[in-house]
Amino acid sequence: MDRRRFLMGSTVAGVGALGLAGCAAVPGAPWAGGGAMDPEVEELQERTFRWFVDTTNRSNGLTPDRWPRKTFASIAAVGFALTCWPIGVERGWMTREEARERTLITARFFHDAPQGPEPTGVTGHKGFFYHFLDMETGLRYRDTELSTVDTALLLGGMLYAAQWFDGDHPEEVEIRRLVQAIYERVDWSFVVVRPNRISMGWRPERDFVRADWNKYNEGMLVLLLAMGSPTHPLPAAIWDEWCSVYDQSWTDEYGPQHLHFAPMFGHQYSHMFVDFRGIHDAFMRSKQAEIPGFDYFQNSVRAVQAQRKYAIDNPMGWAGYSADVWGLTACDGPGGFKQVIDGRERQFFSYSARGPGERDDGTLAPTAALGSMPFAPTEVIACMKAMKARYGAGIYTEYGFLDAFNPTLASTENPLQHGRIVPGVGWVDGDYLGIDQGPIVIQIENHRTDAVWKRMRHEPNIVRGLKVAGFTGGWLDNA
Repeated sequence: MDRRRFLMGSTVAGVGALGLAGCAAVPGAPWAGGGAMDPEVEELQERTFRWFVDTTNRSNGLTPDRWPRKTFASIAAVGFALTCWPIGVERGWMTREEARERTLITARFFHDAPQGPEPTGVTGHKGFFYHFLDMETGLRYRDTELSTVDTALLLGGMLYAAQWFDGDHPEEVEIRRLVQAIYERVDWSFVVVRPNRISMGWRPERDFVRADWNKYNEGMLVLLLAMGSPTHPLPAAIWDEWCSVYDQSWTDEYGPQHLHFAPMFGHQYSHMFVDFRGIHDAFMRSKQAEIPGFDYFQNSVRAVQAQRKYAIDNPMGWAGYSADVWGLTACDGPGGFKQVIDGRERQFFSYSARGPGERDDGTLAPTAALGSMPFAPTEVIACMKAMKARYGAGIYTEYGFLDAFNPTLASTENPLQHGRIVPGVGWVDGDYLGIDQGPIVIQIENHRTDAVWKRMRHEPNIVRGLKVAGFTGGWLDNA
């Protein structure tokens, strides 16, 4: 799956399959080291945060899909930016006044932006928004689709902002009012084209995207927001249908048993906004006898273990893969071409969703590991340090890590679609991607202070959606 279009045994290197269960059992408690953080992680988080500050359009709140290449705005990246502003305030990197101003500009823009079925001159339709928008006008960019998952990620950031800006200041009151209005006008029934399934998107020229949210991936947030809507709610059957195909994803092929989705972003995106620790739907309750303490959070813990095991095993023999250098997800790549390297023909890709056993071309994305910070902090920090030590001269810059790099491709005569060859490093992307920068800032903070999860445990729309889906236990029983 390409998210930009529609989207071992019991232990691995000392991390047990349930090795984080003790931390997970106490929602709200800081993790591994509490609020204190390794200074290199702190520096990375701030550098990555600064990317959002410096690239987001101050006049309309739109954040670019990528930079420095000039392109278009990504509505998911906007949702991530909205989540980053309060983090910046709590870290002392931004004043509350600036964060409030930026948030209100964004909320006003999306609240007032034109909606309608026309193919041009609008920002969205039926409450949803187009995946990509013109950075200046905010109107639909070319023929991009009306995206359900990117709308959900935008809403995730908005709902977090509404929870965080909880003061009596008139602008904070307005933020809360606008965000709830934006959320309530989303007509979720519009995108239910096939029984009990939400379509990934719609285009006025070609009607609905043929793919639905009907397998384990990043789409959990889409379904939860749809079921939690106070104005256009979808029934619990949506979640039942979602879970009905889990047997196709349940595997131990790449590590301990878990719901497998190859690119790491599928195990991160919904988890950025929803604290799945200690809460269980019917499927997770059914797994308790087999795997005590298992939940969707622990599933992501195991997904990290699987990614590290795959890098250690390195079945395709790519340069650089190891216990400390790992991480496959959707990201840029060198381009679509084949090349013989050390007597072996290699296939490379441009932008693609990569994972264990899926379009692995030797391209590593720092966000795959760093956006997984809460799931395996010791291993993620080791990965960050190893990437900096070995490849930092080419991949670590003013705004943190560039999107991706490939140590195997040390030279080429093929035309590169992205980036350049850096001597001693290999291929290195030339851009930062907003949807890959966001998980780094947000998930580091969830690990450090529980910041986003803490607020979202009190977000009534999310709570309502979880309960409709049949989740019980943990913090949810008191919500």
